[in-house]
Amino acid sequence: MLREQHMKTSYWLAAACLVASTSGFASGFKPVEIKDQELAELRGRFVMPGRIISFGVVMSSTWRNASGDLIGASTSMQLQAATVKPEFYVSTIKETGNGTTPDTGTGNVIGGAGLNTSNGITQVARAAGDGNSSNNNIAINVKEANSAPALVPQQGTSLMAGQTISGSNAAGSVAVTATGGGVQMAITANGNQGTSLQQVAQGGLLQNTRLLGNSNMVNNLTQLNVVLNNNGPSAGALDCNLNQLAALRTLGY
Repeated sequence: MLREQHMKTSYWLAAACLVASTSGFASGFKPVEIKDQELAELRGRFVMPGRIISFGVVMSSTWRNASGDLIGASTSMQLQAATVKPEFYVSTIKETGNGTTPDTGTGNVIGGAGLNTSNGITQVARAAGDGNSSNNNIAINVKEANSAPALVPQQGTSLMAGQTISGSNAAGSVAVTATGGGVQMAITANGNQGTSLQQVAQGGLLQNTRLLGNSNMVNNLTQLNVVLNNNGPSAGALDCNLNQLAALRTLGY
């Protein structure tokens, strides 16, 4: 009987806390019906309206062979409310080494055809050689600020839809293409040393490296920079109500 009474008391106390925590939304929040199809597109991507005041993408891919020759590219895009048209700016990267020409790669990597059609984030490094180094990195930086940061002057060549910007040297060739609503960076190393592919498109991110020779160093990096407005009226209200709900932990809820 005492246990039953205790459970009833805890139940009504929890209900009272929930009512108190949600009452603050009654006057300032009006529910809006969303169709199932719209929910499917929004799932996992929801942010309070007006919170994002700046969004940027930085990508880079480089390949250094055994002789020290380096080929690669970098691209960046920064988007704010005042941005008329988002554009990626591309710069190719080239360095000349001082070593001897690497031996032709003799490795063989089989399969992987389905990687280009994978969803979400896919990071793959496959090696059929010795002494190789491969790094696939993703960084997501989220900050809060009173206002959007100053736009950084973009370096390089503007990448238009359907356009490809390329470069080559002793290390190999690189091609940056605006395709599929995103950007693709592909490197083909000379001497059958291997290939590297990095792309952001259609809600997915792919970093794929194939190493067929020896003593190569490959780096793929994608960095997403998001700045949230910390002056929005919703932020404080949400924090307040979440703090009230935290009190339920002591009761075992």
